[in-house]
Amino acid sequence: MLRRQLLLSPLAAPALAQGWVADRTIRIIAPFAPGGASDVISRILAEEIAPLLGQQVVVENRTGAGGSVGTEFAARARPDGLTLLMASQATHGVNPVVQRLSFDPGTDTTPIAALAGVPAVLITAPQSPVTDFPGFLEYVKARPGQLAYGSAGIGSSTHMTFALMAHRAGLDMTHVPYRGTALVIPDIIAGRVLGMADTINTALPFIRDGRVRALAVSTPERLAVLPDVPAVAERIPGYEVLNWYGLNGPAGLPTPITTTLYAAMATLLARPEFQQRLASQGMSSLPMSTADYAAYIARDRGQWAELVRATGIRAD
Repeated sequence: MLRRQLLLSPLAAPALAQGWVADRTIRIIAPFAPGGASDVISRILAEEIAPLLGQQVVVENRTGAGGSVGTEFAARARPDGLTLLMASQATHGVNPVVQRLSFDPGTDTTPIAALAGVPAVLITAPQSPVTDFPGFLEYVKARPGQLAYGSAGIGSSTHMTFALMAHRAGLDMTHVPYRGTALVIPDIIAGRVLGMADTINTALPFIRDGRVRALAVSTPERLAVLPDVPAVAERIPGYEVLNWYGLNGPAGLPTPITTTLYAAMATLLARPEFQQRLASQGMSSLPMSTADYAAYIARDRGQWAELVRATGIRAD
């Protein structure tokens, strides 16, 4: 079976020849609940990568503490390539700077490959007095401390994405944390909070049916799915937020294992059908080398550390 898969995967074959072949089932730890983006992308990856490795790959959800429980479990696993982690902006960028952790995701896990990213979009109510992003900035600046924004909770991507924008734009707003984004939308529509920075995949249906208005996106450039919506960076240079996902292993993962897994991931990310499968979930692929992925994680964490130092945001 393994020989057949190697013939199907020319990129993976040289790496596998270096000496590592999984001899048991590989587990991908998804540190968030079933049905969420981390779980969904983990299951897509497990299904797609198993034939390339010639090995069964399963997903195990270990939830709690905003993803830190599952992250710590994977970090403390044996570095044998059989326990991997679906790392993310939350687990490696935000949690280390807003939570008190007994481990460091940056040094206690091994970056393998970036996988996908989900941008955010700033939304408000259709009847809101602001109709575009410049108007939003002017409206809020004229009312310091009088307006509120919602999020899925303290330290969530929706919170940090908006807080970073507000900080860099010099906005004074009240943060109202909810238990999930689904509870924020009705309050946006009712005018109880001015808006939210929601992930594009969850916000797009509400935008398309007119229940909310899109004001700006968190990517450096405009998105093809919302070509008329400007990027925040058009008014706040350097602003960029991507809710990213990638594959990590425990610290000390041997180079042959890292190389084998990276080669399989590179094969997947190069496939148009895999890219389309990601796109169906509102995600885009993030092809980069293992070294670039490690640097990307460090930059992302640095951005949130800077925000926390300036604002004092804490999740506990």
